[in-house]
Amino acid sequence: MQDNTFWWRGGVIYQIYPRSFMDSNGDGVGDLPGVTQRLDYVASLGVDGIWLSPFFTSPMRDFGYDISDYRDVDPLFGTLDDFKALLDRAHALGLKVIIDQVISHTSDQHPWFQESRMNRANPRADWYVWAEPNPDGTPPNNWLSIFGGPAWTFDSRRQQYYLHNFLSSQPDLNFHNPQVRTAQLDNMRFWLEMGVDGFRLDTVNFYFHDQHLRSNPALTIDATRTLGAPKENPYTWQRHVYDISRPENVEFLRELRALMDEYPGTTTVGEIGDDTPLERMAEYTSGGDKLHMAYTFDLLNAPRSPDYIRGVLQRFQQFAGDAWPCWALSNHDVVRSATRWGSEECAFAYPRVALALLFSLRGSVCLYQGEELGLPEADVPFERIQDPYGLPLWPDFKGRDGCRTPMPWDDTPLAGFSPIEPWLPVAEPHLLLSVARQQDDSASMLNATRRQLRFRSQHPALFDGDMNLVELGEALVAFTRERGSDRLLCVFNLTSQPQAATLPEVREALQGHGFQYEISGGTLHLPPYQAAYFRL
Repeated sequence: MQDNTFWWRGGVIYQIYPRSFMDSNGDGVGDLPGVTQRLDYVASLGVDGIWLSPFFTSPMRDFGYDISDYRDVDPLFGTLDDFKALLDRAHALGLKVIIDQVISHTSDQHPWFQESRMNRANPRADWYVWAEPNPDGTPPNNWLSIFGGPAWTFDSRRQQYYLHNFLSSQPDLNFHNPQVRTAQLDNMRFWLEMGVDGFRLDTVNFYFHDQHLRSNPALTIDATRTLGAPKENPYTWQRHVYDISRPENVEFLRELRALMDEYPGTTTVGEIGDDTPLERMAEYTSGGDKLHMAYTFDLLNAPRSPDYIRGVLQRFQQFAGDAWPCWALSNHDVVRSATRWGSEECAFAYPRVALALLFSLRGSVCLYQGEELGLPEADVPFERIQDPYGLPLWPDFKGRDGCRTPMPWDDTPLAGFSPIEPWLPVAEPHLLLSVARQQDDSASMLNATRRQLRFRSQHPALFDGDMNLVELGEALVAFTRERGSDRLLCVFNLTSQPQAATLPEVREALQGHGFQYEISGGTLHLPPYQAAYFRL
């Protein structure tokens, strides 16, 4: 029997945003039975598992990232039995199931917070981050919420401020309290006992705060601006020294890893938004005693020149050691890569070569729903905006709704997603890119994705090999992947211009990936938006 303990190492994980994947009961919102209905499609892509964004009980102020019961399914998405049915079907199809865990904060409707805010003497009085006002009544320091304004809200009952890195309805838990850590690990054990294969950990570097509540310094001219928020947000004007990424976090990650090690074959992938994210990724995933893998916003941001991409890979190589990344180009929080990176490029060809690059990097991969279709960012009119992050910064930042619109299963007006008008509008340009339109077209983005994943699975060096950058000119991204005797050279032209480069000595050109190129006299001629793979 094959040892599948390390399935995640180099695995491809398909992210599902349940609200927008498939509506099974006709209420305009996607749900867990809808996900189960479409798992055969997901399995047909050739991915290794799925990551489900939150489906837990929640008042939905932040669409499930504000949890009021960690151990139950919100009725909007179904029941615990529906989740168990999803888990069983996924496993029958050979898909692992990773679920979100949002343990840094809760909803203000969670019983823990309802008790904590009653007074300063109750059993959970210290379960959240409470602080005295300054003598003039102002908040205790200058920390800011990512969603706008101070990270502190005054509570009249306790006559204190409580911390919230996001909405005021998402109070931060006090991880300095060992009871809080134990309670959250117990909540995670609940799902591990049910049979989930791992967790995606929301804001994994936000668990601890500076106990002295020191103010963050202002961003200096030469300092790196955090990639965890858009530049229009004042949150990016500070160096986040004291509110996140505290040293105590590392020890908690060891406690978490000890829990995961009780369930062989399970995994963790952490989300890191930090001033120096690649360094943090290396710190949190090295040594085999903390996170299994983590992702940052380095490739989820706007810069995308070949030089920038090489720089990200080079910096990670500097810090990596035995650390393990999980790379992504799109997710539920950022503008879709087909638009963010490809708006000035060929809409047909660019997404293909971008995904080929993603599938060839050293590390694991997260593929966001619809990315395999080449979906661009949807244009959601102001009157249909749902995201609480988007409203205060409109129109310079339109929030996250544009990447969360319904999955287009067919080209009917409601995209086969729901029989009624969905919670977010169907993007009309998406209908021409629907699954039904692309399914039987061998030249489609959908089948190009399947082809690339099949090619990847045939070359062990691509999912578990070492990586070293190769200099082939400013316009190309090139690197080797090596695993034992399997040594590959991967070259990508992400530009609209043909490129040429002198090749190192290669043994053979690999086929089956779907890209076109020519070789003459030891020179590689790579047309726009094409890739080439060689065995060294």
